[in-house]
Amino acid sequence: MKTLHTKEEKLKAFARLLDVQERLRKECPWDRKQTNESLRPNTIEETFELADALLKNDSKNICKELGDVMEHVVFYSMLGQEKEEFDVADVCNAQSDKLMFRHDFIDWTGWEVTRQDMAVNANGQVVYKDELKQQTSDNQQAAPNTATQVESTWEQRKQRERDGNKSVLSGVPESLPSLIKAYRIQDKARNVGFDWEEKEQVWDKVYEELGELKAELQKEDKERSAEEFGDFMFSLINAARLYHINPDNALEHTNQKFIKRFDYIEKKAREKGVSIKDLTLAEMDQYWEEAKKL
Repeated sequence: MKTLHTKEEKLKAFARLLDVQERLRKECPWDRKQTNESLRPNTIEETFELADALLKNDSKNICKELGDVMEHVVFYSMLGQEKEEFDVADVCNAQSDKLMFRHDFIDWTGWEVTRQDMAVNANGQVVYKDELKQQTSDNQQAAPNTATQVESTWEQRKQRERDGNKSVLSGVPESLPSLIKAYRIQDKARNVGFDWEEKEQVWDKVYEELGELKAELQKEDKERSAEEFGDFMFSLINAARLYHINPDNALEHTNQKFIKRFDYIEKKAREKGVSIKDLTLAEMDQYWEEAKKL
């Protein structure tokens, strides 16, 4: 078991990363030319590499990829500092203030709030200063005991932010992959009460959408078929959410499973000295079943 670092050691390590990145910005030709726009594709790639490591539960690579993502956070903060817009302290303080505000069931008495328009009230909640007198112990809700209880009021707390998202679904990034976006849309709608009363009810919707899809496919209407296929996928993702299955993770596990089994078929073809295209479908099925057993 690895020995954990003290808080002082962690702060020293983060300061070292700041120093290293600042020197690179001054002395490295590549770092000197970077902008928000040029760095963005690399950030997306690094984020997906971290996602791969997380899916594989690869601790060594999770640590490595977290470092890459953190370096990008530091880099963007440095670019903001150069334009005199914000620096890494602003990033950290803004995130701390936001988390404290959203977790109003935690007593923050004695903690610092950096936003000028916020303060900690008598109940230990972070509120806007003009709301200080509105918060009393009489209307303070009981603290949630489970993650589900926290999630049930999460969107309501976010909507109280004056500089936050103006609508429940506006917080879903437009550039999210469609499958993940569908899951997040449904999850946010659930957090404000728009959901099935019983999870089993979703299957009627799934079968309904499947029937509509099959009907359009039989008509060979490509445009309508694509629309109904999207509706069917959306309903399946909804079912996954209700049964606490992450559809993106589930699909990726299936992707990896298929790759391993297909690689096995290619391997057997090479052992026979033929191309995989020369195998019969029966031979492919045989090797596929062998791969499943392995």
